[in-house]
Amino acid sequence: MTRPLRIALIASARFPIREPFAGGLEAHTWALAWALRRRGHHIALFAAPGSDPRLNVRELPVRAPRLSPAARADLSMSDPSALHEHHAYLSLMLDLARGDDGGPAYDLVHNNSLHYLPVAMAPAVPAPVVTTLHTPPTPWLESAIQTDPTGSGVFTAVSAHTARSWQPLVRSARVVHNGIDLRRWPAGPGGGDLVWYGRIVPEKGPALAIAVAAATGLPLTLAGPVADRRYFRDRVAPRLGGRIRYAGHLTRTELAALVGSARATLVTPCWDEPYGLVVAESLACGTPVAGFDRGALAEILTPDCGRLVPYPDVAALAAAVGETVKLSRRACRERARAFCSLSHMTDRYEALYAELLP
Repeated sequence: MTRPLRIALIASARFPIREPFAGGLEAHTWALAWALRRRGHHIALFAAPGSDPRLNVRELPVRAPRLSPAARADLSMSDPSALHEHHAYLSLMLDLARGDDGGPAYDLVHNNSLHYLPVAMAPAVPAPVVTTLHTPPTPWLESAIQTDPTGSGVFTAVSAHTARSWQPLVRSARVVHNGIDLRRWPAGPGGGDLVWYGRIVPEKGPALAIAVAAATGLPLTLAGPVADRRYFRDRVAPRLGGRIRYAGHLTRTELAALVGSARATLVTPCWDEPYGLVVAESLACGTPVAGFDRGALAEILTPDCGRLVPYPDVAALAAAVGETVKLSRRACRERARAFCSLSHMTDRYEALYAELLP
C-alpha cells in the first residue's frame, strides 16, 4: 500500500483481545492489528471489553439489551449470552452502515469475527468489507452468506483446506495463511520436555498427547487455558504428576520460552484444524512438530520440520516422535520464515485491500 488506510477491524466478542490469549483467533487478531498499525494504517479494533487498550479499541457493547417482562417470559427467548452478542454486532453494523456525515467512516472493514451479522449486513456498509473465514462452515454463517444473492462478498480463508470446505457457497475465497511475528517467537535451544499447548478442550486432544508421551517415556508439559473444566477434571488432571505437568495459562513470552526449550511439540487435533497456529509458532521457535494429519496441518509442515500420522493412532504418533526430535531446528525456523511470517501475511492482506479500493 502507498497510503495509510482507516481500517475497522472486527474481532470476536467472546474473549478480550489481550494476553494471555484465549485462543488462536484472539492471538491472530491482536497480531494483525499491530502489524497494520506498524505499516502506518489507522486501526480501530472493535472487540470485547478488556481488550488491549494500546490497539485503539472500540468496545463492542456486549451487554444485555433492555427487555420487557413480556419479552423475557417468551418461550422463544434465546440464551442470554447469544442475545447480548447479537445486540453488540447489530449495533456495530448499524453504525458502520450509517457512516460519518453521509460517507464511510472507514476506508475498509476487515471482519475477523465468527458472527453472522457482519457478513449479513456487509452490503449495507459504504466501504468494502473483507471477511476472513477462520472455521469450517457453520449454520449461521452459511445462512448469512446466502442473504446476498449476488455472491459479491469478499472472503479470505486461513488455509486451502478451509477454502475448500466453504467452496459450495464461497467460490473464490483467497487463501491468506495466518502469520506470526518471528521476533516474538524466537528460536530456542530445544532439548527439554515434549510440549503440548492450546485451549484445553476435547477437540484439541490433550488427553491423547498425554497418552503419546506415556508411550514414548518422555516428559510432557501442557499449557493453555482450561476452556472445558469438566474435560480437564476427568481426562487431564488425573494424569498429571511425575513426567506429566500442567504449566497453566501462559503469556506469549512465557509460552515462547517453553516451546523454544522443547524437543518437539505434540499437536493432537480431534477435528479438522482450519489452520494450526500452534504449528507455525512451534516452527518459529525451531521446535519440530509431531501430530495427527487433520485439516490444514499438512499445508504448514514439511518432512524437514515435522511428522504427521493418521488420526487417532497414538502408537504411530509415539513412534513418529522418535524421528521428529532428530529434525533440524534450523529447518523449522526457516520454514516459519518462508511460509508463515506475520510480514508475509500482512503483505497479502495489503495487496487485497489495494485491489478493493480506488
